[in-house]
Amino acid sequence: MLVPAHKAILAMLLPMLLVGCDSGGEFDLGKAITLGFGVLQATTLDENSVSRTASLAAKELDGKSRIAPADSPQVIRLARITRGLHGYGNLKLNFKVYLSKEVNAFAMADGTVRVHAGLLEAMPDDQVLAVIGHEIAHVGLKHSYKQLREALLTDVAFKAAGSLGGTVGELSSSQLGQLGQVAVNARFSQSDELEADAWAVKLLKTQGQDPNAMKRAIETLRDKFGSGGGFLSSHPANAKRIANIQAAIEQS
Repeated sequence: MLVPAHKAILAMLLPMLLVGCDSGGEFDLGKAITLGFGVLQATTLDENSVSRTASLAAKELDGKSRIAPADSPQVIRLARITRGLHGYGNLKLNFKVYLSKEVNAFAMADGTVRVHAGLLEAMPDDQVLAVIGHEIAHVGLKHSYKQLREALLTDVAFKAAGSLGGTVGELSSSQLGQLGQVAVNARFSQSDELEADAWAVKLLKTQGQDPNAMKRAIETLRDKFGSGGGFLSSHPANAKRIANIQAAIEQS
């Protein structure tokens, strides 16, 4: 028996409406969107959508950070270090220096790369390039895309996306800031981290740099700062990383 169109639609919507009711029976539209429509539209979060979101989140982070001016020694040095990286691996990369003592760098799914002044102060050029190479490896290998997509699917920020039919829409400033912190405080799997190290080794070789700079960067950070905070805090044990890098050097 055929079901009238309006009844069929109601049958599909009813479970979503029910999950939107709070314990007192009141209807919560936001909850219905998050648990219903948002989930149904998850497949629309393709790389372009996630990349656009990353760009918005990066703009939010930049607006809340002290950015070194174009004529500053840090920016001039970073430009020299990264001279051959624009378009590397078909990536559209953009670089800025945050005037922060934190020893860190991060990259986002859209090709945003931000280097903290503390990292520049901690090591020579080839080691800085190694760290940057590791971070953009997460972009080139789609790790950053997958992580941000997961955040959009599981975080409150996706509530806004779901309410606009599953595409990333007008996220609030706080939501964008929250998504930006996903990149700043990225936690990748151990296999992703080791893969990024190996990718950075290849990048160093293509840039005419000693691939052993990747090992030296880890040793410099370990010796100066230990394993807490910044670039080393979320990565595999140093000994395992160095062994993996050595293997990548020998194979490249």
